[in-house]
Amino acid sequence: MTISLQYSNISVNDVDDSIAFYRDGLGLDIQNDVSSGDFRWVTLGTTSQPGLGIVLSEPHAGRSQADGDALQELLTKGSMPMLVFSTDDLDATFEKVRASGAEVLQEPIDQPWGPRDCAFRDPSGNTVRISQAPTA
Repeated sequence: MTISLQYSNISVNDVDDSIAFYRDGLGLDIQNDVSSGDFRWVTLGTTSQPGLGIVLSEPHAGRSQADGDALQELLTKGSMPMLVFSTDDLDATFEKVRASGAEVLQEPIDQPWGPRDCAFRDPSGNTVRISQAPTA
């Protein structure tokens, strides 16, 4: 038996603002854009890892009012789980994301546990870390 991660859902306040961050800043490609009523689910990923992506949607998309309200409160507080991406060129990736206007939380640094990484906030306040494996 094999198992792999297909996609992960990311709650955002504005799908279009978030597309600009994840597509233009991080370089992900739009793979799917599905609308239902007032809501959209947009899947982004890379050609280097086909079948693996993130899905952007608003807190109330496909949820009850109470659940959407609770998720919106967590998003507003900045309490959602962080995303961690990997890259083979952290400095170039950092500059590209910074040039997109993203809020920088941490410039690239070498971590004592091995990787070199940096951190940003997406337009909704989600923490996004980008990591590069240590060189041998």
